[in-house]
Amino acid sequence: MNSQMPNRSNVRLVNGTLPPSLHVSSNLNHNTGNSSASHSGSQSRDDSTIVGLHYKIGKKIGEGSFGVLFEGTNMINGLPVAIKFEPRKTEAPQLKDEYRTYKILAGTPGIPQAYYFGQEGLHNILVIDLLGPSLEDLFDWCGRRFSVKTVVQVAVQMVTLIEDLHAHDLIYRDIKPDNFLIGRPGQPDANKVHLIDFGMAKQYRDPKTKQHIPYREKKSLSGTARYMSINTHLGREQSRRDDMEAMGHVFFYFLRGQLPWQGLKAPNNKQKYEKIGEKKRLTNVYDLAQGLPIQFGRYLEIVRNLSFEETPDYEGYRMLLLSVLDDLGESADGQYDWMKLNGGRGWDLSINKKPNLHGYGHPNPPNEKSKRHRSKNHQYSSPDNHHHYSQQAQAQAQAQAQAQAQAQAQAQAQAQAQAQALAQQQQQLQQAQAQQQANRYQLEQSDSHYDEEREASKLDPTSYEAYQQQTQQKYAQQQQKQINQKSKQFVNTSPNGQTNKYPYNAQPTINQPDAKNATQDRNSKKSSKGFFSKLGCC
Repeated sequence: MNSQMPNRSNVRLVNGTLPPSLHVSSNLNHNTGNSSASHSGSQSRDDSTIVGLHYKIGKKIGEGSFGVLFEGTNMINGLPVAIKFEPRKTEAPQLKDEYRTYKILAGTPGIPQAYYFGQEGLHNILVIDLLGPSLEDLFDWCGRRFSVKTVVQVAVQMVTLIEDLHAHDLIYRDIKPDNFLIGRPGQPDANKVHLIDFGMAKQYRDPKTKQHIPYREKKSLSGTARYMSINTHLGREQSRRDDMEAMGHVFFYFLRGQLPWQGLKAPNNKQKYEKIGEKKRLTNVYDLAQGLPIQFGRYLEIVRNLSFEETPDYEGYRMLLLSVLDDLGESADGQYDWMKLNGGRGWDLSINKKPNLHGYGHPNPPNEKSKRHRSKNHQYSSPDNHHHYSQQAQAQAQAQAQAQAQAQAQAQAQAQAQAQALAQQQQQLQQAQAQQQANRYQLEQSDSHYDEEREASKLDPTSYEAYQQQTQQKYAQQQQKQINQKSKQFVNTSPNGQTNKYPYNAQPTINQPDAKNATQDRNSKKSSKGFFSKLGCC
């Protein structure tokens, strides 16, 4: 499969239609993920919509506040893909930046491959590998509690994924279970953890000089309130340490089933975020780890004490977490809780609870309401408050999309007609210029006599005829003069082989002396003869 397809011109829609839910933009979980964990109730496609030349859109498998996710198929090789749609007029488009990040991370283990980014009508489109369910989905299917062994094995993989991201000079800034997915069933990486959704990733240092970004305060919140670091709550610039701390909160979420700062009430979102941050600061790390292996508390304590530019000890963290299994007499054998579902057959969408279509992961407790918003440069998210558009709104959106497609087709036809007309005009202009070039000499010659001829045309016919004859004689004289000038350039050779300095049609001019000059010449010759006779030489 090609790693990159051409842009805009290669995106088309069969029958000029768009998926009916592409205009749904409810205030939902930002991560629409990339999972094959769809269900029979998902919308199916009957109009064979094609994007990016050869990607066929299938069932809808997710939607969020910034777009919709569809399962798709590469029509060339039949492999499944995930197709993300984002409204082009959204306040802060992010699919293009996400595509660039995928290209930067291309070939990194655990990072899906991005195949295409383009535009179609009102939407930006991103095509990437299709993966399995998210850790949030699996967490829900396993009764909202993971075993210590599963958490350790997952945590080690998460640390490695973030280490690879940091090695490419990027920080993630939105760590949460919804953004970590396992592979598709039957594949070698079926139970391997993958990282998706890089819409909020940011460079923390210059790729060439490795110069770290400066420390700043009073920054807008970026991330998901439940998992973000304490420094992020305080408005401090994020760096690698904040990704590591957010992962620690995810570990405790998996171990405990719920974090102490979930479900807090507040009159508005701002006060709620402040209460969540305050609760995090006041919760002792080892109280959080009570009844759990102490290594998890130690991990969170270490990463919270990192300085702004400090490089995390990724290998040390992995060894610390793996020591938990040693204490339990377990090993990292690749066995996970979700593999025990359905009598050991593993997760099965036909049996397990349907995944949440509005962001991969089951909805959070109903009493936890928050709102996710994204400014142009920053974003704050919360995995709650899911809303649905009515069927009427979806129908209206589809009608608008079809009208837009028709208008674009008409505009393209008009543009082609204008282009053809312009090409014809340019061809005619070139022909005229060529003709003008051919006649330029005659025009230049006639221009010098234009004023005289214009004055002569005012005379009576007899005088004008005389003027024309005079002009022709003048031209003839000029031409003869040019011929004479050219003839002087030749040098003739006389019959005796000596060079004749005079042209073949010209003779030297001999001045005839007058009588006075002739007498003087004779006298001069006589005196000269006498002079030379005296010398004896003549």
